Amino acid sequence: MCLAIPAKVIKLNDVHAEVDVMGIRKKVNILLVDDLKIGDKVMVHAGFAISKIDDEYYDFLKETLKEMLDDSP
Repeated sequence: MCLAIPAKVIKLNDVHAEVDVMGIRKKVNILLVDDLKIGDKVMVHAGFAISKIDDEYYDFLKETLKEMLDDSP
């Protein structure tokens, strides 16, 4: 099973972006997504931003992941 996680773009640099994933900053490749801007929300899988998402979906996914982590043993 594969899992993509929601992230917010913090910095852009050529083919990479620094993104925030629930307070953790990661460097990801952005070649698969067009026209990214700082502040955009993306889905990240295996070190690649694979698609843009809107703010509402980003908030929903972030909250869902937080609930899953809070409920883990």
